[in-house]
Amino acid sequence: MSQQGYVAAPPYSQSQPGIGGFSAGFGPPSSSHHYGDPNSYSAPQPVVSKSDVPFGSSAPVGPPPPGTHQIGQTNTQNGPSTAGQQPHSHQTQPAYPNTASTSSTAQLANQLSSMQINSYGPGTTPSSCPSGHPASFQGPQLLPPAQQQVALPPGPWIPPPAVKSLCAQPSLPPMVRQDGIPAPVPPNPNLQQLSGQPPGPGYPQQANYGPQMAGSPLSYPGAFPGGPAQLSGPPQKKLDPDAVPSPIQVIENDKASRGGQTYATNIRGQVPPLVTTDCIIQDQGHASPRFIRCTTYCFPSSSELAKQTRIPLAAVIQPFAVVPPNETPLYIVNHGETGPIRCNRCKAYMCPFMQFIEGGRRYQCGFCSCVNDVPPFFFQHLDHVGQRVDHYERPELSLGSYEYVATLDYCRNSKPPKPPAYIFMIDVSYRNIKSGLVRLICDELKTLLDKLPREDQEESSAIRVGFVTYNKVLHFFNVKSSLARPQMMVVSDVEEVFVPLLDGFLVNFQESRSVVISLLNQIPEVFADTNESETIFAPVIQAGVEALKAAECAGKLFIFHSSLPTAEAPGKLRNRDDKKLLNTDKEKTLFQPQVNAYEALARDCVANGCCVNLFLFPNQYVDVASMGLVTMYTGGTLYKYNNFQLDADSSQFLSDLRRDVEKKTGFDAIMRVRTSTGFRATDFFGAIYMNNTTDVEMAAVDCDKAVTVEFKHDDKLSEDSGALIQCAVLYTSVSGQRRLRIHNIGLNCSSQVADVYKTCETDALINFFAKSAFKAILSQPLKTVRDILVSQTAHMLACYKKNCASPSAVSQLILPDAMKVLPVYINCLLKSCVLMGRPEIPMDERAHQRQLVMSMGVAETQLFFYPQLLPIHSLDLKSDVVPAALRCSEERLSEGGVFLLANGLSLFLWLGVSAPPELIQGLFNVPSFAHINAEATSLPDLDNPFSKKLKAILEHLQGQKPYTMKLVIVKQREQPEMLFRQLLVEDKSIYGGGSYMDFLFCLHKEICQLLS
Repeated sequence: MSQQGYVAAPPYSQSQPGIGGFSAGFGPPSSSHHYGDPNSYSAPQPVVSKSDVPFGSSAPVGPPPPGTHQIGQTNTQNGPSTAGQQPHSHQTQPAYPNTASTSSTAQLANQLSSMQINSYGPGTTPSSCPSGHPASFQGPQLLPPAQQQVALPPGPWIPPPAVKSLCAQPSLPPMVRQDGIPAPVPPNPNLQQLSGQPPGPGYPQQANYGPQMAGSPLSYPGAFPGGPAQLSGPPQKKLDPDAVPSPIQVIENDKASRGGQTYATNIRGQVPPLVTTDCIIQDQGHASPRFIRCTTYCFPSSSELAKQTRIPLAAVIQPFAVVPPNETPLYIVNHGETGPIRCNRCKAYMCPFMQFIEGGRRYQCGFCSCVNDVPPFFFQHLDHVGQRVDHYERPELSLGSYEYVATLDYCRNSKPPKPPAYIFMIDVSYRNIKSGLVRLICDELKTLLDKLPREDQEESSAIRVGFVTYNKVLHFFNVKSSLARPQMMVVSDVEEVFVPLLDGFLVNFQESRSVVISLLNQIPEVFADTNESETIFAPVIQAGVEALKAAECAGKLFIFHSSLPTAEAPGKLRNRDDKKLLNTDKEKTLFQPQVNAYEALARDCVANGCCVNLFLFPNQYVDVASMGLVTMYTGGTLYKYNNFQLDADSSQFLSDLRRDVEKKTGFDAIMRVRTSTGFRATDFFGAIYMNNTTDVEMAAVDCDKAVTVEFKHDDKLSEDSGALIQCAVLYTSVSGQRRLRIHNIGLNCSSQVADVYKTCETDALINFFAKSAFKAILSQPLKTVRDILVSQTAHMLACYKKNCASPSAVSQLILPDAMKVLPVYINCLLKSCVLMGRPEIPMDERAHQRQLVMSMGVAETQLFFYPQLLPIHSLDLKSDVVPAALRCSEERLSEGGVFLLANGLSLFLWLGVSAPPELIQGLFNVPSFAHINAEATSLPDLDNPFSKKLKAILEHLQGQKPYTMKLVIVKQREQPEMLFRQLLVEDKSIYGGGSYMDFLFCLHKEICQLLS
């Protein structure tokens, strides 16, 4: 059956030697080089390996089948892209200044350029217009019912021989040669090299800044060492980068069609707007996509079909997601002592999927079909269509999400819970005192404790607070309101930690305000002369757990810590940062905790509802994989501020601390996911702890945490009743009330493969793939994990091409419309520092990013893997509209521009050397580019339209993001540009990992092998 899709073609018809190190047999574990293997970006080999797939003669010549459309004609404008600009070289790049090699520029672009694109549409000429003006392509612009395609030249691609002299010209396919005289390929005029100026430190020296020799440079074995080998001859065309699917275009199209509208959740299996689209969500029976998003909204009806498509069936559940003020908050249902109504057999909670029968006296469960009696107090008559007459008055019958007040049966020891407590635990070792960090924390807490979270209707917070300081020993403080001043008690036995006081440790801040303020004033003074530089860590957490246990309440620990815990105590750690383990089978051990103490501690924390938030301030290796384990298992958050400087970093840290203390949180939580018959939840990923196979335990769960759940078939699914999912979270509220939060969603089922592909959501798929890969690296080599990712992506796309697309040549890459940008996201995931073992990337950074991604929701992973690049120089000062984002590629930058790049963790403001002086004056209050201080981490407050508009954009970007992004100012050709370039994810990574084009080729080859 024919299904609307997206067709691209691989850049060339035979496998190329040495393209980014892909071997011809890419995919099976037996092949020597693998996509994304950081060590496989070697110089190209003279041996040419032939692909098994008969690429050469398969492309159609002449007119295409009716209803096809070539990629080069798609009218997508994503910012200024310039024909001659080439991406980074495919040689391994050293990561630090003064070591960049002068290897050749990208081979991929050159081989792309040797491809003739047959232009089919009426009135089109061969693709000769500059790619910066795609509007000048003629021909039909609408998506045809079949696909869009690029045809390749017939005949085999003849590989270049080993070149002995720089003038030798390799033979090219007959169709590729064009008439005309050799002419220089124009460089990207946006990024010219200033005369007499070497490229700035910190990025590859060969990045294209100067004028080029005739032809396109290619690196061949045997060529002049260190210099680019030249391919003289006729000028060659370059595939327009706007011709491959663009995430930006997909995002903008969705905003245009669904932005600002009301999305009602009244239809089972409908696909919601993208996470990047702003709209108003109206709950009409299925949970809002803010709470649940699925990888596909139509499940295959059988396990055989699921195996065939290889599309993961998963839901990303963010149970406490923030509901914006213009949407209805969740209703709370209270049935008094009877408690929530549940199915007798499967224990599902009353919801819109229950069917009332026998005049309303009984109901049939939508999940297990069991018929239950309706409790007398809940009885109501049915109307003429069999619906209860009070249907719309009861949230549990008409809404997808709501809350129940739980009874004592749902409480620990059948006793009502006490309100939670927050314990602040401050490392007062030498470095933290001298850096001013301890004083900063104490000063902030004086005002922050007034903003503890409370129920909407309450006047003050019910949360109690306690304080501990530590270095090699622990200091507890009694801040009872009846005391004149605080009392300190020292616990030096760190092997068996105990809490030296019960009464007076946890207090209500309002009642003990004067004693607490007095303590916060004294702490920096008491430890001002300390020389103690060693610290403990595990006993600090143990002390927090014991305190909460003694108080019989759940709570959060806020730990502020700065160094590797080397003092003699449980949980003592050594520096095990061993670069020799990278890219070996033992690399996985670096992501695992080095001692068992932390796993046992995490179990103890979860069992007692103790969530651990860790604020780390390291200036060297601190073993995040070990120290962050308890944070991850308890639903906490790990914040990390490398080489913390008071003036540069305090605003970022304080912003994170304020948001964390104030945010909406459920304590001592257990989540269970129930499904209708035929499938079940099998795997869970997130900041969670699993004691058994069904209960997801979280000492706390906040508005930013998401749990990704994978489902598998255990029987056939019915197309009539669909696939139903109910997520129930039992938790304690900030006021100490035990509640159940219920989210329900219904999905469709189909025996047609095309229906499954049509309703896929790429952003949810990437969330799933990232979490499952980041979990897998604990037990498998990174290379295996990367191979599995590529293989699964290829299988998904091959199944689509085989079963849903109209017959097409083997040389065409056909992508389902809903998945057309999946390859670019998968490539970004493969290039992430977590999956790239490189000596230049600190192990702590990789462990930290792994931990953050494991608890991210769909919106966060979307932005993290494909950052937002905004052209600030093209701001419209008269309107409130933020300029449209550009694709993340160096090609989109221009010397006269100013660009903002954000991925949710980092925020860069990149300034081109020729940025307009009036813009620089408006933003920085200095006359020229040279006067800008790149050390600044914030923009000055200026009273002009440029400055106000950029500040508004920065605030909007920060918005509801879980982490505060510190602004880094990057001047073109200066050191920090290397960090900025790592986020230009469509280009080749300087740490290895191919460009988007590289990956499309590699993926296409894998698909062809699967289908041959």
